[in-house]
Amino acid sequence: MTTHPAGRILRAVLLTALYLFLLAPIIVVFIASFDDSTFLRFPPEGFTLDAYRQVFANEDFRSGVQVSAVTAAVTTLLAVVTGAPAALALTRIRFRGRDAVESAFLSPLLVPHIVLGLALLVLFAPIPLTDTYWGLILAHLGVTVPYVVRTVSASLAGADPSAEEAARTLGAGRFTVLRRVTLPAALPGLLSGAIIAFLLSFDETVISLFVSGQNTTPLPVAVLEYVEYRSDPSIAALSVCLVLLSVAAVVVVERSLGLRRSLRS
Repeated sequence: MTTHPAGRILRAVLLTALYLFLLAPIIVVFIASFDDSTFLRFPPEGFTLDAYRQVFANEDFRSGVQVSAVTAAVTTLLAVVTGAPAALALTRIRFRGRDAVESAFLSPLLVPHIVLGLALLVLFAPIPLTDTYWGLILAHLGVTVPYVVRTVSASLAGADPSAEEAARTLGAGRFTVLRRVTLPAALPGLLSGAIIAFLLSFDETVISLFVSGQNTTPLPVAVLEYVEYRSDPSIAALSVCLVLLSVAAVVVVERSLGLRRSLRS
């Protein structure tokens, strides 16, 4: 059945209006980041790149980027090391209590971050792990491992198990099968999970508010402290930079595995 031209036009108009509605906040922030004012306003009355220069010159932002980058990098490494073997076991081994183990790995996705943050504060304060890199890393690990488990599981579920069986039949050992057959099949999921874990850790705000401090202030917390007393185009410029970083990461994930398949439970 062919679609009437008027129907196609109406559909295109509705889709365009929907996308503009969804992207309108980002477009407004992007335009406002070039304003020459000392406060946020829209529409802008001038054009300048001073806001972007202020972002790179701001010591709090640079320190926050360093803390967030180090925390996200270590968190990503540990999330991959933890989540990949768990996904392999859940997809390749049938054992009693498998569903319970899978639910335990994915359960942090169901708990509000403010509840996790408060619980971690109560747990970390006596040790003490608050206001430390390891406190941030352990806190972020709980919300990043589930995504690694899901993406790696999606890759392994789409791989043909008979290839591993054929390799073992031809005399390959367990380690050889893992290195030459299983890991290449899981590589798209590993890459996607690592990128998602890095972005989640880098952008985590609520949990970081509870476990960070003066010595370890991630970028999202530094931004909240900044806008508490002032609001100028540099915040919009920083937001644009973070949006571009996220878009680049999403493109990599989509190219390597596909977002729908990556996030499929």
